[in-house]
Amino acid sequence: MSQKVLLNAKEVNIILHRLACQLIENHNDFTNTVLIGLQPRGRYMANRLAQMLKEEYKIKNLQLGHLDITFFRDDFRRSDKPLEANTTEINFLVENKKIVFIDDVLYTGRSIRAALTAIQSFGRPNEIELLTLIDRRFSRHLPIQPNYKGRQVDAINEEKVIVHWQEEQGEDAVYLINK
Repeated sequence: MSQKVLLNAKEVNIILHRLACQLIENHNDFTNTVLIGLQPRGRYMANRLAQMLKEEYKIKNLQLGHLDITFFRDDFRRSDKPLEANTTEINFLVENKKIVFIDDVLYTGRSIRAALTAIQSFGRPNEIELLTLIDRRFSRHLPIQPNYKGRQVDAINEEKVIVHWQEEQGEDAVYLINK
């Protein structure tokens, strides 16, 4: 097994700032836009972006939620180990809002399809966008594309893209793992 660093901490930080600026360009003061991190791994990126938007870009009324998609996935019964659900924290209305789903890696598109189904329990948004740190563009099983992406990665099927966050693994980095 070999691993290659795709992004180091400095590069991750630069990309997060660029993505934050792109969000501001399209959503101004976020009065009609909410950010939703997809559990489990999208929450770190969503939290970081929200903190950056509030503290460094002075966005005042930013609403951030986390959505658990565990039991909305079409493959949730195919695992040998029992699934552990994450928490959903959406303390605001999504009805007629613009939603930006945030996840770390866009791979097959199945997580996003699950999120589209799961969010319907909370109302009908006007529009949904997708922001992802890594877009594995040749691995899609569904016709889903990100509106905002940090880096495009062309990984072959045996390769895995692993994102480390300071809050969980003690470092910000993205690795390409070859089994």
